[in-house]
Amino acid sequence: MPAKPITLGPMSFAKKGDAAAFLKAMLNRYDVGDRVSAADSVILRAVVERHPNAVEKIGSGIANFSVRSADFGSKCFWVNRTDGSTEKFSISSIYGG
Repeated sequence: MPAKPITLGPMSFAKKGDAAAFLKAMLNRYDVGDRVSAADSVILRAVVERHPNAVEKIGSGIANFSVRSADFGSKCFWVNRTDGSTEKFSISSIYGG
């Protein structure tokens, strides 16, 4: 089965594994507590929109993204919503769409 290309915002990847590697590298550029840049936020918005539970993840709307601690001391991206609430999400959500 040939690799399926994936587009996330302005970025195109030959296969989902390439997109996942790009997103992992993006996550590693940030420290816990950092706010994600506007350019990276465009890509993360596309990832969240592909999430199987996108409506719940987006909630009242996306204000911005940040990097915070997650389960077992790992770090992950968080959606910071317009109503002040937050929700973590996994970059593996690119596999859901």
